[in-house]
Amino acid sequence: MTAPQHTTSQYQALDAAHHIHAFLDQKALNAQGALVIAKGQGLHLWDTDGKRYLDGMSGLWCTALGYGRADLNAAATRQLAELPYYNLFFHTTHPRVIELSELLFSLLPKHYSHAIYTNSGSEANEVLIRTVRRYWQILGQPQKKVMIGRWNGYHGSTLGSTALGGMGFMHEMGGMLPDFAHIGEPYYFAAGGELSEAEFGLKAARELEAKILELGAENVAAFVAEPFQGAGGMIFPPTSYWAEVQRICRQYDVLLCADEVIGGFGRTGEWFAHQHFGFQPDTLTIAKGLTSGYIPMGGLVLSARMAEVLVQQGGLFAHGLTYSGHPVAAAVAIANLTALRDEKIVETVKNDSGPYLQKLLRETFAEHPLIAEIQGSGLVAALQFAEDKATRKRFANEHDIAWHCRTVGFDEGLIIRSTLGRMIMAPALVASHAELDELVDKTRRAVDRTGRELNLL
Repeated sequence: MTAPQHTTSQYQALDAAHHIHAFLDQKALNAQGALVIAKGQGLHLWDTDGKRYLDGMSGLWCTALGYGRADLNAAATRQLAELPYYNLFFHTTHPRVIELSELLFSLLPKHYSHAIYTNSGSEANEVLIRTVRRYWQILGQPQKKVMIGRWNGYHGSTLGSTALGGMGFMHEMGGMLPDFAHIGEPYYFAAGGELSEAEFGLKAARELEAKILELGAENVAAFVAEPFQGAGGMIFPPTSYWAEVQRICRQYDVLLCADEVIGGFGRTGEWFAHQHFGFQPDTLTIAKGLTSGYIPMGGLVLSARMAEVLVQQGGLFAHGLTYSGHPVAAAVAIANLTALRDEKIVETVKNDSGPYLQKLLRETFAEHPLIAEIQGSGLVAALQFAEDKATRKRFANEHDIAWHCRTVGFDEGLIIRSTLGRMIMAPALVASHAELDELVDKTRRAVDRTGRELNLL
């Protein structure tokens, strides 16, 4: 590792002096000092003190190919030398973005035809809002503009994507707008009561129908949701949920929009998470795994039905971003998608590494006194802390317990994440069995230490 230019404490002081971090109490962080990550290789990271960590979260669900991929680095370097930047304004385009689109749509289901490129998932969902509303305007129904999301869903940190999401603490920071509505999340462990999972899945889905009828179907533009909830806790809905949601959207002429920012590009063992759950959205928002996080890039994917209306009838499309379809980002995305395809990484997640992780987690935690539920598919999973498994009684201070476990994980050399009472993980799609063994073993140690240190065992 190249020697850092400063000591860790110097880096921490400079960071505190000039930087406001995401989703935390900055004053508290400044007192503690940020963890300064200096190097990554494969699934591992090193801080400025030389300590090694297994990254069980793929950064933020994005480093699908792990760190240090020579092919992605080379793609960026070549493109920087050839054409470091040009825009998609002024009736122009460039080879890389055209080649990326050709490759992307060869991997997508055939009913999708067009993409609008962005720099992130947040921007992609911001573009989604305007694009959906424009679609209905063109069709002579401008009143169809209400967007329905889910409580505890996450769609980004811009103003529109925050309103679309269902994080109350984000709404309180000026993050709510008119013409957005929300329904409950399909979180069976928390809200299932005496219902079976299948019954609860239908009940949760039919909240959408009730909300559409309350608002008036003539006013509702779209229902937007993650196939499984990512930042909300890696919550997988009951198997009965998505088919009923799709039926409702079709019945009331409401667009069904899937946020694939976390689930896309192989995470569940399918190329896209909606394929794992067996439904067909009208739009997909993508990012993260599109470039393995090496360069920022996102996009909104449109069905052929929507794209035809926008292209053939829409006239001027009043949208554009300076860095949409950035040539370096597009070059890295091409290298990344090519590797995922040609190295059969998605198939490996579906048939080998994914089943291995899911089996290992269940063998390790099925009888653990603090873990009441294990959810996941492919290389994404969640462990639910609970006080009583039989009654699905959650700890009153579950957030504190999970946060303690997350902190202990860092001490053990493991990066996993906590959300409410759930420990969540999403290692790189190239994880070996040995690395998955390390992930689960260190997670068990973190859970056990949490139990002992908080007097829960």
